[in-house]
Formats: sequence, structure tokens, C-alpha cells
Amino acid sequence: MRVLGVALLAALALSGCVQYDLGVNFDGEHRGAIVQRIQLGEQLTSFSKSTVQQWLESIKKRSRELDGRIQRVSPQETIVTIPFASGKELEEKFNRFFNPVEQANAEVAQAELADLPKISSHLKVSQGNFIFFIRNHLVYDVDLRSLGVASQEGAVLISPGSLINLDFRVRSPWGGKDVSGKSDAIAPEFVNQGNQTIWHLQPGQINHLEFVFWLPSPIGIGALIIVLFVALGIFLKEKGFLVRSKG
Repeated sequence: MRVLGVALLAALALSGCVQYDLGVNFDGEHRGAIVQRIQLGEQLTSFSKSTVQQWLESIKKRSRELDGRIQRVSPQETIVTIPFASGKELEEKFNRFFNPVEQANAEVAQAELADLPKISSHLKVSQGNFIFFIRNHLVYDVDLRSLGVASQEGAVLISPGSLINLDFRVRSPWGGKDVSGKSDAIAPEFVNQGNQTIWHLQPGQINHLEFVFWLPSPIGIGALIIVLFVALGIFLKEKGFLVRSKG
């Protein structure tokens, strides 16, 4: 997110555009990935190759620390994929990636980032087991006020929304429901027959999202199938015994 601030400052100077697409993909109860797709305007990437290279190295280092991989699609587009195997691991990896803590270089990092926009984000994942299904509750908070210029009353005077597009996506097999419950909450967009939910984050504001969705539990469903097979076997055995007895 701090690197995103650097890209934004450059975009403001170059009238370029930054497309930052952050997604959380759930393929099952124990399988998923954090996927980031970053697209920079051509003018932005040619503005300072050293800055872009430094940014890529930082992304690469943090993704590798979390067993992730980085794919350079083109000089302007980069895709970062970080796998997770549970809701708890998703929460830990997500927050570690976007809020890295390097104690050894803390003072140096703080001095280098003193003049950059401060962006904070936090993801919380709660899961409940209902035997055959898993209820997932995602709460995502991201403070993007530093990406806008506000008046003393707090109203946003200048927003870089036309220069930077920030999207947060959740993909789940059965879709889900937005439960933020606030009148000023961002209305999500449902695509791919409801299996993918997209929030267009607002620069210059505090964004709060809450989302609930369900996943099938392979263990619970597997146990049910075994019980049904056993019950069917007992039924057929007893029925066969009764037929032989009558014969």
C-alpha cells in the first residue's frame, strides 16, 4: 500500500493511471489465493525505471516470504499470487503482506517513508463450522484518506479517483452477501452469476467492507455420505434377510 502511494504521486505528476485490483479467491474450504493485479500507465513505467524495479523487488521479496509467486505479464502489468489453506492463514498472510514489519530497518524505513502517503489496511476473517457448510465472515478496513486532499471540515476537495482505480474482489463458489449495514457503505457489484463480488474503493476516504459467504465442508459432506451408505447397507441386508425368511 505504501508503494501504491509512490505510484500515485508519480501518476499525479504524469497524468498517468494506476489500476490496482486486489482479489481473494476461495476455491474450497482449504484452498484459495490472494491475487493482486497491478497495471501502470506506460508513462508511469518509463518515468523512473529504477523506482519501478525497486517496487518489483519489494513485491517479489514479500511474496516469496509468504510462499507466493510474481508474474511479470508486461512492463506495465504485474500479477502477484499468494496461496492460503484456511481463513486464519489468509488473515495472517494478507496483513503481513500489506503491513510488513522489519525491526532491523524500522528507523530507516520510517525516515524513507516520512513524506509518502500513509495507508493502513486490515483484514479479519471469522469462520463458523455448521457440519456440512462453513460460514465465512470477512471484514476489511482500508484508510485511503491520505490519497485525497481534504478541507478543514473533512470534505474531500481533490480525489485522485480519475487517476487511480482501486478494486477489492472476493470470489467464492456460491457467491455471498454484503452485510456492512451502513447507509454510506460502498455498494458492491456482483458478476459471473454472483460468484464474484467487486467493491470499487474510494480514494480519500475510509473504506469499510463486510461480506458473508458459505463454503461446503468436504469432511462433513463426506461423513454424511458414509453414514448414508452404511444405513443403505443395513437396510438392504435386513430386507434381504426378511425375503429369505419368508421364502
